[in-house]
Amino acid sequence: MDSPEQTPRGPMPVDAAEEIILRWDSTASEDGREKMIFQSDRDEIDRYLSAVDELHRSMSSVSLSEGGGGGGGGGGGGEQEDKVSSTVQIAMARLEDEFRNILLSHTSPLEADSLTTESCSSVHSSISSADGAEVDLYVDDDSTPKALDLSSNEVGGESSRKSNSSISYRSTSSIREIDLVPSEAIYDLRCIAERMISCGYMRECVQVYGSVRKSAVDASFRRLGFEKLSIGDIQRLEWEALETKIRRWIRAAKACIRVLFASEKKLCEEIFYGIGTKIEDACFMETVKGPALQLFNFAEAISISRRSPEKLFKILDLHDALMDLIPDIDVVFQCKSAESIRVQAAEILSRLGEAARGILSEFENAVLREPSQVPVPGGTIHPLTRYVMNYISLISDYKPTLSELIVSKPSTGSRYSGDPTIPDMEFAEFEGKSALALHLIWIIVILQFNLEGKSKHYRDDSLAHLFMMNNVHYIVQKVKGSPELREMIGDDYLRKMTGKLRQAATSYQRATWVRVLYCLRDEGLHVSGSFSSGVSKNALRDRFKAFNAMFEEVHRTQATWLVPDTQLREELRISISEKLIPAYRSFLGRFRSHIESGRHPENYIKYSVEDLETAVLDFFEGYPVSQHLRRRSQ
Repeated sequence: MDSPEQTPRGPMPVDAAEEIILRWDSTASEDGREKMIFQSDRDEIDRYLSAVDELHRSMSSVSLSEGGGGGGGGGGGGEQEDKVSSTVQIAMARLEDEFRNILLSHTSPLEADSLTTESCSSVHSSISSADGAEVDLYVDDDSTPKALDLSSNEVGGESSRKSNSSISYRSTSSIREIDLVPSEAIYDLRCIAERMISCGYMRECVQVYGSVRKSAVDASFRRLGFEKLSIGDIQRLEWEALETKIRRWIRAAKACIRVLFASEKKLCEEIFYGIGTKIEDACFMETVKGPALQLFNFAEAISISRRSPEKLFKILDLHDALMDLIPDIDVVFQCKSAESIRVQAAEILSRLGEAARGILSEFENAVLREPSQVPVPGGTIHPLTRYVMNYISLISDYKPTLSELIVSKPSTGSRYSGDPTIPDMEFAEFEGKSALALHLIWIIVILQFNLEGKSKHYRDDSLAHLFMMNNVHYIVQKVKGSPELREMIGDDYLRKMTGKLRQAATSYQRATWVRVLYCLRDEGLHVSGSFSSGVSKNALRDRFKAFNAMFEEVHRTQATWLVPDTQLREELRISISEKLIPAYRSFLGRFRSHIESGRHPENYIKYSVEDLETAVLDFFEGYPVSQHLRRRSQ
């Protein structure tokens, strides 16, 4: 160990050194009680340090000479040594007070602005916005956020403000160190530390440093709004409360690792580096270990908490934030005594990844087993469909992270398994797809499987087909609307879903309109061998009456059904009109004269072509028609 930094003065007699020390003895001197040496002029400071150096040299020379001179000095040497030793103790007590006073005079909690770090690009999207506004997965959703910045209320490095005139900033990659203590004060602290340690008072020096700086770190930690909670406390909190705390943790973790802890490490090195064996490491860990453990215990509690689908995105945010911080943690906590911190951070990161995989698996099972059996009114989009598709759209926003975490294929059914409760999915159809893409496709497969089961609870086959059409259309549109999701799902499977949409539309048309249009056929109306016009008026009247009754029932019922997508609703109406209107116009053109030549034709030809065209516009609006079908003009 190097000797303490010497003041630029010549040798000082031991008696003079003792006099200087005793003059500043707070137990015997008024000046010593009322003043601080390091608040005096520089000459007085240097004289005191020189006096300490002289006494230290004197003690060392006495120790070296012991046993080497045959004891010729008698008892006087022992008395002198005791006197010097006692004076050194007084000096050490004084330097300890001075050390504490300098630290305290330059110690104040850092302002929140000085603790903020630059936004982290790896923390991308979230189910919750930074200001706490939640994204509702059940709501439709062109406005669903795709990349909410969790760090939106942070101040970038360029715009950060100094909390006081003594603070300056130096950036090294993502770490931004703050000068916590002015350089003049650091010089004085180092001078004191060198002398205390060289005189054997290292423990006292480290304890004083640790107690003062630990209080400052704790105060800055509290400024970040981070509460002191045990793992048990955290696991007992409701998830809604935890979501807010996770957002706060991400900001706090960046500030602590990259600014607060990094700056404390720098201060320790500036004061203690080279004085003793890794003293700076011991001081650093004494200062930050408590807040560091508290910080990582929170993330650990989240990583081992009960898994549920709504937690996935916050866990991924936590994972991404910690992943981004790992290189900085390795730098800030690189000393051997901090190995447990590095290990804990790596283990938490691993557990967060495992939690994300487990949640995705549980989500798949929940979609497959979702038990609701009450049909949604009007055959509209099922809440499950909205939830699942919004959920996987958000999953696709986390593609970079999840592509690394999800490496195994989903556990699916097979056409050979014979299990009717699990749909089939053959991986050979999706060769070249990533494991994450296969999971997303599997989620859509099991969603459709579940929806098909729910459609069977409708008593009206037409409504069951409309329900499937609405839901498959929603799935298709959500995939098309997300470039990331569409890329992973692939156009081949998108075409397959579009085919299911057309199939559902065709099935609806057949279930509803085949029987209606059957009334407008010619078969059964002509009478063979009659002297009449060859048309049975009774049969014709029955046909018109049957058509009117069926159309009125379809109109009354299907006006209350709902197709929420405007374009799909319009396309469906056009498709109905393209079949219904030409058939009715042709039938009316062929047989109107036979009815109008008889009695009360208005009882049979109740509607004009225009009436039907208008009536079709009432379909799929989701509410009852307010009046009867408008009768044709007489």
